[in-house]
Formats: sequence, C-alpha cells, structure tokens
Amino acid sequence: MTKKEKVKIILTFLEENYKDAKCFLNYSKPYELLIAARLSAQCTDKRVNMVTKKLFLKYDDITSLATASFEEIKKIINSCGLANVKSKDIINISLDLINKFNKKVPNDMKNLISLPGIGRKTANLVLAEIYNKPAIIVDTHMIRISNRLGLVTNEKNAMKIENVLIKLIPKNKSAKFCHMIVSFGRDLCKSKKPICEKCKLKKICLYK
Repeated sequence: MTKKEKVKIILTFLEENYKDAKCFLNYSKPYELLIAARLSAQCTDKRVNMVTKKLFLKYDDITSLATASFEEIKKIINSCGLANVKSKDIINISLDLINKFNKKVPNDMKNLISLPGIGRKTANLVLAEIYNKPAIIVDTHMIRISNRLGLVTNEKNAMKIENVLIKLIPKNKSAKFCHMIVSFGRDLCKSKKPICEKCKLKKICLYK
C-alpha cells in the first residue's frame, strides 16, 4: 500500500470520527493565537486557555501587552511554566508586531519565526488558522501518529515530518488533518496505552 493510499484511508476515518476537530487554543484576535501558542510550550492547552482568559481580559489589545509590566504578566502566566522567558517573549512579540509589522501578525513563515520564541509549529498553526494557508502543524501527536501509521519511518525530526506530510495531505485539508490528528491522539492513539481495540486504523498501523 502506498502512502497516498494510506492517507485516503486515514482521512476517511478521521473525517468520520473527528470532523468537528478544531484548534484547542481559544482566541479572538490573530495575535492572541500567536501568544497562546507560545504559552502552550510544555503546557496543556487547557491550562493555557485558563491563563489567556485572564491575560487577554486585562490586556485587551497589542499596545497594552507591549507596555505591560514583566512582573504582572509573569504573575498571570506563572502556572504555564517557563514564566520568565515566556513573559519576555509576550512583551517582545507585542513590540515587534507594533514596530515591525504595523500591529499585524505576519502571513509568511520567515517573518513569523523572526518573532521571539516562535518556531515552525506555531508559525504553521497561525498560517493555517488565520490565513487559511496549507500547513502541517507538527506536535507530539503528529510525530507519534505519523510514525505509527507509516507515513514516516522512525522519524522524530519535526521539519522532516512536515516536509513529507505537506506533500501527502491534500492542501485544502492540511489544517483540518492536523486538528483531527490531535483529537485522535487524545482519544485513542495515546502515547501510552493506546486503545487499539477500538481503532479502525489498526489494520494499517505499525504499532506493536
């Protein structure tokens, strides 16, 4: 079976079971998604959503975030972990958006990853969510599941996985595919003790 054939089977399964999947991070403005994604590093989406609810209520525009006190931001986001570096990044991201991008979130990879603390995973999320561009968001779920389903082989490098999947997944479904994979990973294809007996993809899965 070719990888393209596998993708058709996987997409059919995902669309039948996780068609309502969407970004787990709550946001109402493009820069809020950028900051929420930065906070999500080594932190659960659930925790981030609790924190950003308070953060964006107190600082309701990009200017107020850029001029916020480091200590005040740190106090709000402390439960997300890595509070020192994340607080600095939130302020510096806001300053860069104001000073370099006219308060707009960039719509290209080069400028997105130039922002403090922003890597390809977050940049791809923004490109997909905000600008509806084809993008593959490689998180721990994507790394695990793409290996188990044989779309890549013993590959842990996020960039290499992204390059493979962007060629395999239909461009108009790439963002949705990523969100459905996350839902699938949380529901059945867990890191530890996956619920294989309930999974209809086990016939093409390499997990033992």
